[in-house]
Amino acid sequence: MNTQTIENALWGLFISDAISMPAHWYYKLEYLKKEFGTIRGYNNAPHPHPESFMVGNGYFPDVEKANMYGRKYDILHQHIKFYNTSYNHLQIGMKEHAGEHANPMPMLEERYHYHDGLKAGENTLGANLVRVLIRSIISTGAYSQETFLDDFVTFMTTPEKNNDPYTEIYIRSWFENYAKGLAPELCAEEQKSVWSIGSHGGIIRPLVLSLMSTDAYQGLGHAINHQNLTHRSENVSSSLSVLVPLLQALIQGHDPIRTLKKYASKVPLIEIKGKALSKAYREHNGPGNIPKDEMYKIHTTYSDTHLDLEETALLSEEELIGSRFSTACYPEHGLPLLFSLLYRNGMDFSTSILANANAGGDNVHRGMILGLIAGAKSTKVPHELKEGLKAYTEIKSEIEAFVKIIGTSSSS
Repeated sequence: MNTQTIENALWGLFISDAISMPAHWYYKLEYLKKEFGTIRGYNNAPHPHPESFMVGNGYFPDVEKANMYGRKYDILHQHIKFYNTSYNHLQIGMKEHAGEHANPMPMLEERYHYHDGLKAGENTLGANLVRVLIRSIISTGAYSQETFLDDFVTFMTTPEKNNDPYTEIYIRSWFENYAKGLAPELCAEEQKSVWSIGSHGGIIRPLVLSLMSTDAYQGLGHAINHQNLTHRSENVSSSLSVLVPLLQALIQGHDPIRTLKKYASKVPLIEIKGKALSKAYREHNGPGNIPKDEMYKIHTTYSDTHLDLEETALLSEEELIGSRFSTACYPEHGLPLLFSLLYRNGMDFSTSILANANAGGDNVHRGMILGLIAGAKSTKVPHELKEGLKAYTEIKSEIEAFVKIIGTSSSS
C-alpha cells in the first residue's frame, strides 16, 4: 500500500475543508462572488453571512435525565448564544423567512456565519472530528469503537475544545439521545426521522477509516459500521459503496480519470433535481414543514439514468451548480456534483479543490470527500497549502502517526 498517497489524501481533506470554510452555505453564487470574488486560498469567515440560518437551530437534551445518568449534555459552550436549547433562552430574534430553503432567519446584521470567528486556514468541527478519530486510533494502535465514542463525547463536552459554532444536526440529535441514557453505540438518529442525517457529514470519517483496510470489501464493512455510530442513513451507506472502492483504486495506482468514470457510472441520478428541490423547500417555507414521508421520497427516489461525466462536462457552471445538482448537504446531489467538478478539472488537486469551494453550498463537507479523492490521485500536495493550515504542525504529526499504523498493519 502506498502510504504517501494516503498522506496526500488526508492532506486533501484538511486543506479542502479550510479553503471552503468561509464560503460554506453560500447558495447564491452572486453573494459568494460579491464577498470573495473568486476564492484562491484561505480566508477568514466573514460577517454577516447573508444566507445563514444557524441562529435559532434547536438542541433540546433532557437535562434532568442527563443529570440522573451522570451524562454531560452541554456541547455548545461559548457558542450557545446562537442556539435555541432546553437550557438557555435565545436572545436573537427570528424575523423573516429567507434564503435558499426559506428557513426562519434573523435580520442581516445578526446572521452570523456558521463558522463565526474562524480564521484563515482554520478547520471546521467536521474536520476536527476526523482528527478525534485519528487520535483515537493512534492512542490504541488500532481502531476501537469504544475509544472513539469516549473521545467524541469528551471532545464535544469539554469547554474550549471546539472553536467552531456550527454543530451539525446529527451531533445535536446524538447528544439528545445520549442525555436520555441510551448506550453510546445506539445514539445515532435515522434518516427517516431526521432527513439531514442523510448528509455528506456522515461519509467523511467512515471514508477515512476505510483507509486502514487493504481492500475495498473489508474497508466498506468497517466504514459502514463506523457510519452507523452517528448516521443511520441508507444514502450515506450507498455513497460509501461507491467511494470506498474508488478511493482504494486510486491509492493502488489505478488510472485516475478512467477510475473516476467507472465509479461515476454506478451513481444513479435523483429524480428531484436541484432547482426542483429548492422550489419544494421554498413552497413549504422551509424543509422542516414538509411531511417526513414526503421528505424521504424526495431524497430517495432515483431515476433510471446514471451519472455521465462526459455529459455533465458540457454543462455551464450555472446549469451544473444548483440547477442540475443542489449544492445542499445531501449526497444524492453532492456525489454527482463532486465527481463532475473533479472530472471537469482533470482531477488536478488545487483547481478541483478551488472549484468546489467556489461552488458554495455544503462545500465544506462535500469538499472533504473531494479532497480525499483529489489527494489520493496526487503525487504531491503543494507545501504552501499544508503550511497555510492553522494547525499544520499538529495535523502533520497526526497524519504521519496514523499512516505509520496503516503501514504496519498492512505489512503484518
